[in-house]
Amino acid sequence: MAVHPQTSASGPSANRRFKKVSGVAGVCSPLKIKVKPLLQVTRQDEVLQARAQELQKVQELQQQSAREVGELQGRVAQLEEERARLAEQLRAEAELCAETEETRGRLAARKQELELVVSELEARVGEEEECSRQLQTEKRRLQQHIQELETHLEAEEGARQKLQLEKVTTEAKLKKLGEDLLLLEDQNGKLSKERKLLEERLAEFSSQAAEEEEKVKSLNKLRLKYEATIADMEDRLRKEEKSRQELEKLKRRLDVEGSELQEQMVEQQQRAEELRAQLGRKEEELQVALARTEQEGGARAQLLKSLREAQAGLAEAQEDLEAERAARAKAEKQRRDLGEELEALRSELEDTLDSTNAQQELRSKREQEVTELKKTLEEETRVHEVAVQELRQRHGQALGEMAEQLEQARRSKGAWEKTRLALEAEVSELRTELSNLQTTRQEGEQRRRRLESQLQEVQGRAGDGERARAEATEKLQRAQAELEIVSGALSEAESRAIRLSKELTSTEAQLHDAQELLQEETRAKLTLGSRARALEAEAAGLREQLDEEAAARERAGRELQAAQAQLSEWRRRQEEEAGALEAGEEARRRAAREVEALTQRLAEKTEVVERLERGRRRLQQELDDATVDLEQQRQLVSALEKKQRKFDQLLAEEKAAVLRAVEERERVEAEGREREARALSLTRALEEEQEAREELERQNRALRAELEALLSSKDDVGKSVHELERARRVAEQAANDLRTQVTELEDELTAAEDAKLRLEVTVQALKAQHERDLQGRDEAGEERRRQLAKQLRDAEVERDEERKQRALAVAARKKLEAELEELKAQTVATGQGKEEAVKQLRKMQAQMKELWREVEESRSSREEIFAQNRESEKRLKGLEAEVLRLQEELAASDRARRQAQQERDEMADEVANGSLSKAAILDEKRQLEGRLGQMEEELEEEQSNAELLNDRYRKLLLQVETLTTELSAERSFSAKAESGRQQLERQIQELRGRLGEEDAGARARQKMIIAALESKLAQAEEQLEQESRERILSGKLVRRAEKRLKEVVLQVEEERRVADQLRDQLEKGNLRVKQLKRQLEEAEEEASRAQAVRRRLQHELEDVTEASESMNRELNTLRNRLRRGPLTFTTRSVRQVFRLEEGVVSDEEAAAEEAEPGSGPLPAEPQGSPAAPPQ
Repeated sequence: MAVHPQTSASGPSANRRFKKVSGVAGVCSPLKIKVKPLLQVTRQDEVLQARAQELQKVQELQQQSAREVGELQGRVAQLEEERARLAEQLRAEAELCAETEETRGRLAARKQELELVVSELEARVGEEEECSRQLQTEKRRLQQHIQELETHLEAEEGARQKLQLEKVTTEAKLKKLGEDLLLLEDQNGKLSKERKLLEERLAEFSSQAAEEEEKVKSLNKLRLKYEATIADMEDRLRKEEKSRQELEKLKRRLDVEGSELQEQMVEQQQRAEELRAQLGRKEEELQVALARTEQEGGARAQLLKSLREAQAGLAEAQEDLEAERAARAKAEKQRRDLGEELEALRSELEDTLDSTNAQQELRSKREQEVTELKKTLEEETRVHEVAVQELRQRHGQALGEMAEQLEQARRSKGAWEKTRLALEAEVSELRTELSNLQTTRQEGEQRRRRLESQLQEVQGRAGDGERARAEATEKLQRAQAELEIVSGALSEAESRAIRLSKELTSTEAQLHDAQELLQEETRAKLTLGSRARALEAEAAGLREQLDEEAAARERAGRELQAAQAQLSEWRRRQEEEAGALEAGEEARRRAAREVEALTQRLAEKTEVVERLERGRRRLQQELDDATVDLEQQRQLVSALEKKQRKFDQLLAEEKAAVLRAVEERERVEAEGREREARALSLTRALEEEQEAREELERQNRALRAELEALLSSKDDVGKSVHELERARRVAEQAANDLRTQVTELEDELTAAEDAKLRLEVTVQALKAQHERDLQGRDEAGEERRRQLAKQLRDAEVERDEERKQRALAVAARKKLEAELEELKAQTVATGQGKEEAVKQLRKMQAQMKELWREVEESRSSREEIFAQNRESEKRLKGLEAEVLRLQEELAASDRARRQAQQERDEMADEVANGSLSKAAILDEKRQLEGRLGQMEEELEEEQSNAELLNDRYRKLLLQVETLTTELSAERSFSAKAESGRQQLERQIQELRGRLGEEDAGARARQKMIIAALESKLAQAEEQLEQESRERILSGKLVRRAEKRLKEVVLQVEEERRVADQLRDQLEKGNLRVKQLKRQLEEAEEEASRAQAVRRRLQHELEDVTEASESMNRELNTLRNRLRRGPLTFTTRSVRQVFRLEEGVVSDEEAAAEEAEPGSGPLPAEPQGSPAAPPQ
């Protein structure tokens, strides 16, 4: 039974005052016996007459003293029983204190272990962050390599288009060379016939040699002009080299800027580490301040205790002094002392409340400062990460722009190289033509004389032909320029379409991730709602408990007032019955007993009030914490809802952007088709112009032939008209033959155009077939994804069923725990102190269980993290192997492309040399076209395979995430089930031990309880077996999930998520460590309170033993006095003694007593009177 120290101090002081009053009474009674014979010398006659009456009264007093001795013996027996009971309680409290000391030691050891675990986790977090940084660098390197491959593929596409243009130009050149070859053969035949005529007219052409020389000079001027243009081209090439060097300088400058940005990132990281160190120092300072406040609180408690003891000693001294001065004011002084003690208790209670409130406010302020520091640190790290991400994006954009500029410079350089080579080829052709002209100048001199007359007629036609040719070349150039623009736009559209498809896949992956995040947030919202409802229920329960405690306090106050009223009533009765000696003595003793009982009850009630006040404060604090937690949860729910709305808005914007990109892609494809149709129409127009040119050349040749025929004739004036008519008819027939040949050529040309169109249609059909094949593959991949999603849904359904079964098992376990709690309440209903000890023990056990559960969870999470790291390393190795394989395939395709380029160069050389025939060239051209188409198809297949691999990679990543979450949930559930089973076993063992310690009188009732418990125990064992079976099933599911998990490839970003999870777990561990520290402090406070209770009980036991010893001494003295003989004193002396004991001696009697000793000498002490004890 716990008693307040002030009230316990008042109990011994009352006992000591009672002993001192009894001692004063014992001293005064022999003095009165010595003084009264002196007074009776003058009144011996009256004494002799009253002796008989006094003898009767003495006999009555002896009987009364015998009854008092019996009452004292009964009281001594009660005190012995009370002492035994207090000794038992002291022993129980000592055992409880030892147990609490043991638990505190275990908690301290556990705290050290947890701190070691936290340090290990921090080291592991550092390693994981380093690994994640390495993986990020590897990812960036791979992305850069992929971008280089894409640029390389774009360059290959541009080279293919240029090869296509060169193919068209080489075909036109081949056609022109064939026509020139036919013309040369015709001219050979004609020149062999006209050689003789040219020899005869050689003299005529000698006059025209000077003109030819002038033409040669003009040709030399043209050559010089071409050489000047070549020099200009070389200057331009030098300028391009300078621009390329400037680009390289810009690249180096950007590299320097990137290094500076990296140094800034390192500085930011150092600042973050410094902030973390400052936070650690602040936490250490906070711990030091908390320890200082605890020390100050302990010192203050010691000072208060010493102050109370000093006040108690001072009050005892004052009470002793007042008792020695005037025993009459004893009762009122006791009442005033009780009132003062009540006031002191109240003031002390208010002081302790103020001090605890101040400490709590200081602690809350420091915790708020720590939380604000943490928030600022988190905000700074978040801002730093955002800045680093922006710098990385800018750096990546700058590198991409530089790469594009370099690629454009390479392309322009290649174009200038090609133009330079073409100009050199034209210069070489001009030189060969110049040499041919020099060789044929002599022949031209002979022919010049004959052709001068016809030259004027032909020049007009040639001018027309030249104009038509110039127009045709201009149209051809425009068509080629438009074709290049169309091909460039088409390639740009294709690149944009590829980029948009990539963005679409990335947005789909983000959408899937966001949907998963949304599901997780909804689950968190539901859990938060359930937790908020539970907190509200707990708050309602706490409010009800507060109301009950307030009602209990009111009842205790009413009982205290009733006790005070009873005390005042007993005092009033005592004052009223002070006249009757025997009744007054009995009433005094009864009142003293009742006063002690009332003081004990008052102490108990004050202790109950104090305990209820502490419980109310604790419940109020818990209610405040619950309300704060509820408010935080509501704010978190509102923040999650805002995030969800923002995410929905972003999702709608992404969908709209995807739709716009798809529409733009379709528009670009339509423009590309229109431009292809326009290019085909321009090529047809070009071919028609070429045919018209050929027709004009044939007419020119026919006219030349006619001119030569006219010149070959003798040009006689007397030629007959008949011969002219015949020549005209022959010329018309030749013209008709030429027309038929032209129509045949036109038919052949239309047939070739039809064949070309058919080839284009077949190419388009092949492209459509390829697209359909790609679509079929996409559909197959989609079907596979749907199957995987179905499997995942089935797994989720199984998981939901397992959760339901788990919830049923948890409900049954809760029901069993409720029944166990009821049984505990029945068993611990024997005493209030024992109930308090059991409650504290329960609280400590719950805290220990919570600690063990958290340790097991941290251990399981650490094992999961290690397993995930091992799996991620395996998957990273698989990814590296896949990247190496793709690089090998790319190298093979590059080798094939180089081989095709080499074959194309060899083909161009063979065409330039003219060693092969036209049919062989066309066959090889077709083979090259087939090879190019095959390479394009292989390239497209590789791209589609890469996209399919990316899709499969993302899907497998999503499966891995779901499986890891399921695995962690199953492991946590199995750990919780195991801890629950162990807890149930411990509770069952405790109940069995407590049932074995019950009294023998309640065995029959407890047999029934034991039977019910055994049945419930059987049910609990069945439930445990069921849970073990469920755990086996969950283990099977876990193994199945692990098997599926081994088949999945994990991407690099998983490491970042693991690092984030580790940070969260580290923060949770820090919070848990703080909570454990707080719980340890509470446990230490409870242990100190238990020690204070134990010391109080020891003080009370010592006071009781002292009171019992004093009572035993008084009893022994009374027995000795009774054993010596009957007492010889008068009624007046007895009355005066009792009046001295009662404290109602008047001033007049005190004056008479002062005057009586001087009346005469002291007589001898009568026999039989007890000897006065020495003062």
